[in-house]
Amino acid sequence: MNTLEKFEKEQLENLKAGKNLPEFNPGDTVKVHLKVKEGEKERIQVYEGVCIAKKNAGINSSFTVRKISYGEGIERVLPLYSPQISKIELVKSGDVRRSKLYYLRGRSGKSARISEKNTFGQAKVENKIEYKVPTSDNETEKAKALDSKESKDDLNLTKKDKNSNQDKIDSKKKD
Repeated sequence: MNTLEKFEKEQLENLKAGKNLPEFNPGDTVKVHLKVKEGEKERIQVYEGVCIAKKNAGINSSFTVRKISYGEGIERVLPLYSPQISKIELVKSGDVRRSKLYYLRGRSGKSARISEKNTFGQAKVENKIEYKVPTSDNETEKAKALDSKESKDDLNLTKKDKNSNQDKIDSKKKD
């Protein structure tokens, strides 16, 4: 590794330390919060669009965001580690099979839409319940008691539901 690569690596670590960048890919809809300086005032302007390209080149990494404004397509190439970017938000993940979506330039309307990525598999992993493996007989008895209590609660709920349904049927018969 030569001195230039070492210097770039150090600078990249410094730039990453100050920012929390989300993981996004081409096809994703992103909101880029840009710092805009007008005279002496500085404000944040949000630029929302579809990421159509991403270039991973270390400190020179950049991404292209395309949006339609008043019927006109606008593309903006933004350096990933630019000090003008205050934050990047991922709005939705797009399901695409290409890394460069330049074909969207020639399309408009419904044909320019990108379907949303299916995230059902990821939700199951997050909601997965972890069970502790009992190491002693005492813990085994506690686990069995807890399981039987949960099943009894489930049975009680179903009985209450049946009773309330029967009450509703009886009240309709009276009318």
